[in-house]
Amino acid sequence: MDKPEITQAMISAYDEYTHLTLDRRGFMDKLTKLAGSAGAAAVIAPMLAANKAAAEMVPAGDERLTAKDVTYPSGSGDTKGYLVEPKATSGKIGSVIVIHENRGLNPHIRDVARRMALEGFIALAPDFLSPLGGTPENEDQARELFGKLDAAATAANAEATLKYLQTLPNANGNVGAIGFCWGGGTVNNFATKSPELKAGVAYYGAQPKADQVPGIKAALMLHYAGLDDRINAGIDAYKKELEANGKNFQIFVYDGVNHAFNNDTSSARYDKKAADLAWSRTVDFLKKNLA
Repeated sequence: MDKPEITQAMISAYDEYTHLTLDRRGFMDKLTKLAGSAGAAAVIAPMLAANKAAAEMVPAGDERLTAKDVTYPSGSGDTKGYLVEPKATSGKIGSVIVIHENRGLNPHIRDVARRMALEGFIALAPDFLSPLGGTPENEDQARELFGKLDAAATAANAEATLKYLQTLPNANGNVGAIGFCWGGGTVNNFATKSPELKAGVAYYGAQPKADQVPGIKAALMLHYAGLDDRINAGIDAYKKELEANGKNFQIFVYDGVNHAFNNDTSSARYDKKAADLAWSRTVDFLKKNLA
């Protein structure tokens, strides 16, 4: 079979499945109609999804890094996470909380944490499903668990993560956060609650309520995908409130790309050009604000 064409309708159906009300069976039925056959749908579905077997950009055993699983106290009991530090540093450095998508702490997010550490930061990717037993292997089960999380409790756990990072010997005390999808929304929400968060980077994340914006102390960088109508519907209102409250923020919209454009494990949605540009902007922003 030739490589099938991935249409925007198929990507939208996958977004409905992973973020809204469409279940797995409903998604496959819809995809079968769009693809023209069950066989074509079976080929396309993995291309839309994130592939755990995709190559890592930074190997887990990279000799330039020290990486380990950690457990630290938080508001909902212990939180587990993946901590990565660069071996070669000159003095104390800034720290970055790397917040996962609605699949939990998976190999891709661990890889992103290693990438961030190679940029000169201490990177900690918490498993915010820890209160519910941690990230399961099955992604459908993981997505179901996110509906059981309390946003206020998650923000409190993020604050505990910030406090933990500030205790590390090589940390300079300045902490930022970067998040993707659910994690992007969590960064936005966390920023409204944390008095000490220095910088927040939200990739295609849901915006906080207007009455929460005055609480933001961190500088913000907000990345959006041009084709992501669901999330982009909230940009204008968020921008208006940020401006009205004199907040330090930047918004970038990447034309012609989809939600999750940064996730290189999803071949149908990943856009290297947009991802590389957003990443370079993110790293410069974090270096400026966490020095």
